[in-house]
Amino acid sequence: MFSLKDRVALVTGAGRGIGRAIALALADAGARVGITARTAEELDDVVSVIRKGGGEALAVVADLGRKGAPTDVLQQMQAKLGAVDVLVNNAGIGSSSDPRPIAQFNDDFWDLTILLNLTVPYQLSKAVLPTMHAKKWGRIINIASINGKTPSLHGAAYAASKHGLLGLTRTLALEVAKEGITVNAICPGPVHTLMNDRRLEYDAKRRGISFAEVEQGMTPIGGRLEPEDIAPMAVYLASNEARMITGQAYNICGGVLLY
Repeated sequence: MFSLKDRVALVTGAGRGIGRAIALALADAGARVGITARTAEELDDVVSVIRKGGGEALAVVADLGRKGAPTDVLQQMQAKLGAVDVLVNNAGIGSSSDPRPIAQFNDDFWDLTILLNLTVPYQLSKAVLPTMHAKKWGRIINIASINGKTPSLHGAAYAASKHGLLGLTRTLALEVAKEGITVNAICPGPVHTLMNDRRLEYDAKRRGISFAEVEQGMTPIGGRLEPEDIAPMAVYLASNEARMITGQAYNICGGVLLY
């Protein structure tokens, strides 16, 4: 187990799914964990689990799409837990919320997707950099997608935002490489989450096959990943042992992408 003792982590979109799994794993590794999402009940449950395990956690309910919300969340976290050492940009929106071909794409949904999936990670990364620079230590982990490397049918905004997130990851990694700060991305394949369920429902209807048939054929290994399959990589990238890894985008996808 990689130790994150005395580190402070902030995980966005941590109420359920991948964000929840990462928050729990970071806490298990010894980090003090701040979490944010829009649903108080989900956040309270995560905090309860962490505290029952002897960890320290703080929840801030927020809609990161609201102007000023990323800064407000960070300030509240740092006031209670200390300066953020590990930032996990996980919050976002998927194509399942409004899948359409580009010719009929909803412009407002485009703007919202780019805001949540790309601009908010940029804002939070920018905001944590001063204290990371001062400490000469920091970890920024962006949860992208294999659709940051491949297209997403009827998901133009999602694919564009995740491609952009990889560009942000690599550029920032280069800029801070000599400052003790690493910046990496994790690119999950199809993960068993509520958001992905909705996408599968859409694809099953579009293709005229069952939900189960879509799900089983999603990866060469078979089926979908679980959120807990993503978390160990986040813990590793947050650790001292990963000090020489930066600017990378790791696929965890059951063999969907073999590069």
